[in-house]
Amino acid sequence: MAKGKLYLIPTTLGSETTQHIIPAEVAQLAIRLRSFAVEDIKSARRYLRKLDREFPIDESRFFVINKRSTAEDVMPIIRLLLSSEDVGVISEAGCPGIADPGAELVAVAHQHEIHVHPLVGPSSILLTLIASGFNGQQFAFHGYLPKDRKERVRKIKDLEFNSRKSGVTNLFMETPFRNNNMIEDLLNELMDDTLLCIGSDLTNPNERIQTMTVAEWREKAYDLNKIPAIFAIGKYN
Repeated sequence: MAKGKLYLIPTTLGSETTQHIIPAEVAQLAIRLRSFAVEDIKSARRYLRKLDREFPIDESRFFVINKRSTAEDVMPIIRLLLSSEDVGVISEAGCPGIADPGAELVAVAHQHEIHVHPLVGPSSILLTLIASGFNGQQFAFHGYLPKDRKERVRKIKDLEFNSRKSGVTNLFMETPFRNNNMIEDLLNELMDDTLLCIGSDLTNPNERIQTMTVAEWREKAYDLNKIPAIFAIGKYN
């Protein structure tokens, strides 16, 4: 019996429309599936209905995978794949598997020699990187920085030192409701001439992405409360 495929299905970064963000071929493949591993059932169902207003939600199966999911927790999904059923993975935003619990399922799928097929879609991390003007040959994504302020400041200074010394672009994020705290720490702790890029509300109508020195950001910083954003420290080539 042939095994099913595990499709990594990108979603939007918050946009209410999908046509200008999700390729038509990706949308058509997604709405063909009837089994999904999702970070949040409600948002996944809403996304599928954006792709197809007539999508048969009641005929579909949804398995929740989150940051607490273990290899054992994803085995019901693996058994579906081994029985020739195709499964789609849908994150809450962007591409699954990056800063996302879907990686655990993907890892177990590889162990069972199941074909994992990534599909093209928006990634706020890569969009910020390519629009920053920073080094795209050497870069690192650090996810969320520590919640404790002292540890967070120490990490920020480490990233700044690393970028200045090696030229590596360092990207990171914060939960939207703490973004203003992050900006405050960055502008208070980084050197005046350090280059900082902030990409916010990417692919949405209020998208903003700008690279400036920290000194310039102190004059032009804007309110990022509850707005998804990616931060990058780097150097121009």
